[in-house]
Amino acid sequence: MSATTDFEEAKDDFISQWGALGTSWGISRTMAQVHALLMISPDPLSTDQCMEELQISRGNAHTNLKELVGWGLIKIVVKKGERKEFFEAEKDVWKVFTIVLRERKRREIDPAVELLKGCVDRSKAVKTAEGKAFHEQMKELEEFAMFASKVGEKISHLKYGPAVKFADKFLGLLPKQKN
Repeated sequence: MSATTDFEEAKDDFISQWGALGTSWGISRTMAQVHALLMISPDPLSTDQCMEELQISRGNAHTNLKELVGWGLIKIVVKKGERKEFFEAEKDVWKVFTIVLRERKRREIDPAVELLKGCVDRSKAVKTAEGKAFHEQMKELEEFAMFASKVGEKISHLKYGPAVKFADKFLGLLPKQKN
């Protein structure tokens, strides 16, 4: 196999797998694939280039590009003399992580906290064994969801270096240096 073939296969594998990962972040496979393509592209790409590379429709490309702009994972780039919009992905891995974390918190954890708060409030006066058990379970879930929300908030405001040091201090994730 040639280096070019290896590269093309590696690129296709990355885009495909990033798309699969995206579904666990709460975004569509295509949206994640568009993000992957832009993340590995050395230059900003147009909607047409994204369509061609990923073999998707104009509407699908347009929708996913606008959604990625909304998330803050990509930005619109204006090229002098061009009428087309071009798109460029955030390439800093830590920034990508914190953006995804922030969006997941906003879309998933925050609504869960609100739901749980409502369940706690509406069940606090119930005197039956079932009602009391429900109330206690909702309180415990609410406390955990609020904890997760606060952890996510704190992490998303850390810079990469301090975040790595923090994680290593509490979780021992980094290999120990040999003297």
